[in-house]
This record gives sequence, C-alpha cells and structure tokens, in this order.
Amino acid sequence: MNAYQKLYTADDTAVVFIDFQPQMTFGVANIDRATLVNNVVLLAKVAKEFGVPTVLTSVETESFSGYTWPQLLDVFPGQPVIERTSMNSWDDPGFRDAIVATGRKKILMTGLWTEVCVTWPTIEMLGAGYDVYVVDDCCGATSVAAQDAALSRMVQAGATRLTAIGALLEFQRDWKNRTHYDALMTLLKEHAGAYGSGVEYAYTMVHKAAQSAKVPQKVGTKTSH
Repeated sequence: MNAYQKLYTADDTAVVFIDFQPQMTFGVANIDRATLVNNVVLLAKVAKEFGVPTVLTSVETESFSGYTWPQLLDVFPGQPVIERTSMNSWDDPGFRDAIVATGRKKILMTGLWTEVCVTWPTIEMLGAGYDVYVVDDCCGATSVAAQDAALSRMVQAGATRLTAIGALLEFQRDWKNRTHYDALMTLLKEHAGAYGSGVEYAYTMVHKAAQSAKVPQKVGTKTSH
C-alpha cells in the first residue's frame, strides 16, 4: 500500500520545527503572527503529550535571526536546538543525524520560511525515502503567493498538506482512547479557538464538569413587590 494511503500514528512519526526565530518571524506575511505562534505551540504540546520525537533547528542565531521562540523552548526545556548556516536543513549533518536518530520515516514539517527552509529539506527528504506532511498553519512565508507556490511545489514532489488540529486528531484517532483525553481537552481549550470554546461548553454545560475558571456571581437588580 502507498504510504500516503495510511494514516500516521504517534509511533511512526516525528515533528520538525525549523527556525522559529524573531528575525524570521518579522518577515511572515501569509498568516497572522500571533495565530502562527499559537498553532506551533499547540502542535509542540501535542507532540510532547504523545511522546512523538521532535527536532528543533535554528539558523545564524547570533549574527542574524535571534534565539528560538521562548514559547517553543518552554515546551521542550533542555532539548538541543540544531544550529546551522545553510538555508537547507538537509545540508547539515547534524540535522540529518537527528532525523535518523528518531527512527521515524513519517515527518511532520513546520517552519519559517515556507518557500525556502521548509520546501528545500522537504523535497530532499522525500527523495531520501521519507513521507513528509507539511503543517500549513504552522508554516510562515513572506507572502501569500510565496506560501501557495511553496505548498504547490512540495505537493507536486509528493508531500501531504494538513493543519495543526488535523495533526492532533490523527494522533488521537478515537475518543474512546482515554490516555491523552483530558490533556488534549485542556490543550484544545487553550489553543483551538472556536473548537476550544465548544469543548469548554460541552464540558461545563453538557457534562456538568467543573468550570475552567470560577464563574462570577450574577449581579442584578432585585424587583420589589
């Protein structure tokens, strides 16, 4: 069976976070930057919850790009960040070794910028026999056109597109599996916007669970009789 006719799992997948650094963030124009940060942190927390191996990279930290987002480092405290000079992570032996060390052949790719630092290693990793899934809303490009062109090029090369919430749900697959259920509900309420609001409503109004925060006392004018 073709690899892309199978769903990936937490046991056969690794997630790559490429160059989430301030200078690279400044140039992002295809997505609201706050939304981008939120989506990336959500995916990072989901990977950690499911025990999925992760690879973090940075480029020219001291001379140009600045340090990796603290929001991402907070999810993986103490994890090494692979420092490069090449725009193409696959050119770097440290990056290739880190990918091999995960033991996984299905790779979820995220990063800045989509048209260069995500596209180039994706194309070469596909050529090296990896199945690559590009998480659209965890990638930032310098324009909408650049994002569209990059995604088109990667799909033509054999990559698959998905989104952060779609990635989360593919790891979970079945809500009867309770191992990660409560943790995922917490992450969805924190990061998943309208979906998270729906989760909060279902928890508190339908299932009568305790509220995430104390509900304020209602104040109104008493009617005198």
